[in-house]
Amino acid sequence: MDTSVLEKLIVDEETMERKKSSPESVKDTEYGTVKYEDELVSSWKFWKKRRYVVGVLAFFGFFTSYILRVNLSVAIVAMTAEIEKIDENGQPYFEREFDWDSKTQGLVLSSFFYGYISTQLLGGWLGARIGGKRVFGIGIATTAFFTIITPPLVRISVSILIVLRIIEGVCEGVTYPCIHAIWAQWAPPLERSKLATLAFSGSFLGTVFAMPVSGLMAEYLGWPSVFYVFGAAGLVWFFFWWVIVKDKPEDDPWISEAELEYIKSSLGNRKDEKIRHPWKAMLKSPPVWAIVAAHFSENWGFYTMLTQLPTFMNDVLDFKLDKTGYLSALPYLAMTLVVQSSGHLADYLRAKNIMTTTQVRKVFNCGAFVFQTIFMTCTAFILTPAGVVICITIAVGLGGFAWSGFGVNHLDIAPKHASVLMGIGNTFATLPGVVSPILTGFIVQNKSPGEWRIVFIIAGAVYLLGAVIYGLYASGEKQSWAEEGHKTDEESKKSYDNPAMEVDNL
Repeated sequence: MDTSVLEKLIVDEETMERKKSSPESVKDTEYGTVKYEDELVSSWKFWKKRRYVVGVLAFFGFFTSYILRVNLSVAIVAMTAEIEKIDENGQPYFEREFDWDSKTQGLVLSSFFYGYISTQLLGGWLGARIGGKRVFGIGIATTAFFTIITPPLVRISVSILIVLRIIEGVCEGVTYPCIHAIWAQWAPPLERSKLATLAFSGSFLGTVFAMPVSGLMAEYLGWPSVFYVFGAAGLVWFFFWWVIVKDKPEDDPWISEAELEYIKSSLGNRKDEKIRHPWKAMLKSPPVWAIVAAHFSENWGFYTMLTQLPTFMNDVLDFKLDKTGYLSALPYLAMTLVVQSSGHLADYLRAKNIMTTTQVRKVFNCGAFVFQTIFMTCTAFILTPAGVVICITIAVGLGGFAWSGFGVNHLDIAPKHASVLMGIGNTFATLPGVVSPILTGFIVQNKSPGEWRIVFIIAGAVYLLGAVIYGLYASGEKQSWAEEGHKTDEESKKSYDNPAMEVDNL
């Protein structure tokens, strides 16, 4: 055999062996040809892939933020409960540790949202400017600190408690927007859905956990334990988050070369420069307002169910939901599971080119809204407790598919501006938490089934309107104003005022 032919066969054989054992390969995607990690690294070994380590810690971050948020709604029951005491003559009497009327309790519980709505846009802007890791971590850590000092301060004055809750709302208001600043650096385009929904699902599981556990702790350990334990858990999480997570993959000392190359090649070459947001273009973009409308619609139904279900069942069905307490956690458990599975399904459909990104976002989002409209409306017409709980659980659970639509869509249309877009959307999406209970109060005057039917039909109509707007105007494509070479409004104005700048830049 010719020596050159033999050498060629040896080289080809060595190349094949290298390809088999190499952790790198290439893959053609809708975002171009990128290097990717070999599937030899099992997906369940998340610690082998640093982006999933970030995702898991973000999951626990949202989990922590929600147990810090909902703890007071359970603890306040114990704080205002009548406690039996014995007087000097040995006679029993009842006394409340905090003698707050219903209006005061309502003010205390709602004060969080006044702070929460104020920092949505700021959180997105800060995340893009100084890094999502810092803003996300410090926001939750500060909330945890104020949670720990709540018990001694609330005994001084209820006004102090209200101020504390407003400050906690301000700190937690940055969390949702700034997380997209992290994914803009860490999430490959074809993994955005599952990484983002992995993090978001921590919120719903945190609600499932906090409701029953807070009740048990308040009953057996006293209501202050709820604040001490949950606050301490938040600080422990912050320690691991701060030490392990980095803003960018290239700053992570433990990341493999294969994973780093995969992330960088899939996201494309990015200039490490100060981000300037094209505000006018963003605010005039139909896909942006489609996301805002969908987020508002989902939260309207979510907050209506969250705040009004117990009252509805008490008024119409004469059914005390607190007697079967764990039923109240079922909708959030369903949503946790659906959010996880929908994210994986969305990325599978995109990776296999079964559907485009735009199609996935619209089908998941609009499909969820249509079915939520149906089950929300059915809630008003079904007069059995079991039927109502089933309808609400399905309606809330299906919302998990919507989060794989609008909840990730910011990263599709404008990756480097995604945190700011989430801030804009979540500002509007917080309004239903304030408006929906007020509107319900005006409608439900006599606590009749007919009045409640109007409340649920309105919620269903908002879902349907959100589906129509999102279906017409949403997009999964990167927008022209989000491209690297696009000028911001300020730069365009300077160029217009001084045409010589254009010549100098050529």
